[in-house]
Amino acid sequence: MNDGNAGGLLQRRTREQRERDEFERLAPLATKAAASQGREHDEPDDPFRTCFERDRDRILHSKAFRRLKHKTQVFLNPDGDHFVTRMTHTLQVAQVGRSIAAALGLNEPLTEAICLGHDLGHSPFGHTGEEALSPYFRQVVGSSSTLPNAAPEWQHAIHGVRVVRLLEPLNLTLEVLDGIGQSSWKNDPPPATPEGWVCRYADRIAYLAHDVEDAIRAGVLLPDGVPDRFVTAFGEPGRDWIASMVTAVIEASVAAGEVTMDPERFAVMDELRDWMFEHVYLRDEARAQAVNAIRVIQDLVEWFRDHPEDVPEAYRLPGSDATQAAIDHVAGMSDKYAMRLHDELYRPAGLY
Repeated sequence: MNDGNAGGLLQRRTREQRERDEFERLAPLATKAAASQGREHDEPDDPFRTCFERDRDRILHSKAFRRLKHKTQVFLNPDGDHFVTRMTHTLQVAQVGRSIAAALGLNEPLTEAICLGHDLGHSPFGHTGEEALSPYFRQVVGSSSTLPNAAPEWQHAIHGVRVVRLLEPLNLTLEVLDGIGQSSWKNDPPPATPEGWVCRYADRIAYLAHDVEDAIRAGVLLPDGVPDRFVTAFGEPGRDWIASMVTAVIEASVAAGEVTMDPERFAVMDELRDWMFEHVYLRDEARAQAVNAIRVIQDLVEWFRDHPEDVPEAYRLPGSDATQAAIDHVAGMSDKYAMRLHDELYRPAGLY
């Protein structure tokens, strides 16, 4: 006879039990789900999932997350199946983040939620999109800011908070909202949680490693073209870099009692980032592509600003003028959709 517990092989673990476990299992510095600052709008707790697990799941099931699969990381509209997209980058950030969080005794679901959400606000064509949208953002910055420290340029991390609060409301916890908005190293104050700090490091570790591999795959860099000083510090590009940088964060953080990286290794990582900008991100060919991408985005913003009736209802928020609605709509587009729509709208005008 089935007594509802088949020999005790499985257990029913309620949210309350698992929340209590966090106080015993996690490091003192870790953010505990039971101590969360809550959500903007109160709602009943889930019987089994913690608040941060619910946030992770909401982000994974969101439309904004699905669109990441057709958004550029570095190479615009690349040929081949193995180039990194915003979605694959995001999944790699989440994996690196969880590895660091687990080793430091931090809250893994919170780390994963922040990492999965950190690029939800990205525009088409990567960081080029930020450059393209900034002139329009300055026109409406007073009404479009969702965080008190919003910069005068359009920024994907700040817009990511706008996405999950207003454009596709997910009612996330304040800890996850903070982690998404402060995921960029440009933003100050820094993340309020150690898990948010983990996302900052995980993001940089992931993109430095996979962008080098993509650059080699694309023929932009030769396999032996990475300077010896970086190979000496972190090993061969790819998995060696990730393992070395993750270890550096873990060891320095344990020693310091906060999420950090030793200054010497961090300086080398910063130097590597600068080298990547010079030889990959801002090379002449990439800049030529960026000019075309900027034109596509700005043409689309101006089209929808001048034709507000064509903006989908979801982007016509109360208090948003025509320019803000156009920015929100275009920022959410995938690269492929933006190019196809631009082709439809402007090919008759003889653009190509």
